[in-house]
Amino acid sequence: MGILMAEKQYFVTEEGLQALEEELEYLKTVKRKEVAEKIKVALSFGDLSENSEYDEAKNDQAIVEARIADLEIMLKSTVVIDESELTDEKVHIGSKVEIEIISPTGEKSMREFKIVGSNEANPRKGKISDESAVGKALINTTIGEHIKVETPGGLSEYIVISISR
Repeated sequence: MGILMAEKQYFVTEEGLQALEEELEYLKTVKRKEVAEKIKVALSFGDLSENSEYDEAKNDQAIVEARIADLEIMLKSTVVIDESELTDEKVHIGSKVEIEIISPTGEKSMREFKIVGSNEANPRKGKISDESAVGKALINTTIGEHIKVETPGGLSEYIVISISR
């Protein structure tokens, strides 16, 4: 008797869905051909037992095929957040949140984040995952609310200043 596992849902914005679909299309149409060509060239070098180009090309192929498989699974269980239905009363996936951060040393700073699904996260672009420590703590908070989050630098306090779409 097999074990039935619950499928993970991937929450994305419309922009995130488009990015996943574009990456999948690129991998299938461009990257696969590039890797196949590398394998073909490496095979022309002869002896496969000492052919590092062939080994590298086969490794690249495995990475590309694994990513394609991951994206296909993600896309089957993607839930697109309809940002037009979201309110600005509470933080949720799709919210832009302006927060004041009080570091463990008492230093204050302002930041703006967009809360996104884990596969869309890009902290350098201000997109943090709903599954990250800060993202998880911000979900369902309201303007003026104070939360404390353990970060690598210590316990920081976050104050929600504004919520928008």
